[in-house]
Amino acid sequence: MAGTIGRVTFQVLLIGTTALAAQDTCQPLYDAMLKVIDTPTHIYTTMGTAPNSGGKPHTIEVIYAAGTVYTTVGGKWIRNKMTPQQVVKMERENRRNSKMSCRYLKDESINGENSAVYTTHSETDGQKDDGQVWISKTNGLPVRQELDIDMQGLPNKQHYSMRYEYANVHPPQE
Repeated sequence: MAGTIGRVTFQVLLIGTTALAAQDTCQPLYDAMLKVIDTPTHIYTTMGTAPNSGGKPHTIEVIYAAGTVYTTVGGKWIRNKMTPQQVVKMERENRRNSKMSCRYLKDESINGENSAVYTTHSETDGQKDDGQVWISKTNGLPVRQELDIDMQGLPNKQHYSMRYEYANVHPPQE
């Protein structure tokens, strides 16, 4: 279970941004996700099914701090086996294996942070993803991400909502 949650966590962080380097309009998203890996970051993710599907969502948290990745599993923090460098390597491999498009949509303020909003669409073997990412115009880091994932074999799209925080981020007590 912990391994599955860890893989999903990293997949969510990189979905919507995995094939971005090849597309000039997507470069800010690609850069933002790489910055997250090197910036003390606390990510709150609510995972569940698409709106109005009747599925019960659950949450996980991820912290990037002190060169390590931490994830909540069953309410407890664990040090993930993947290093930030391995996440970057996985992200580069994902870019080679997916079809990705994105476009700038508009500017919008999120919690007082002036952000550029991008829409994303990604397709890999057996999976299609559509989302929106809010990138801070001040520091180039993601502020929020909404993502719907349609995986072959599952009856409903999975909906992911991520909130990124950067203040007072420290490694958790394991």
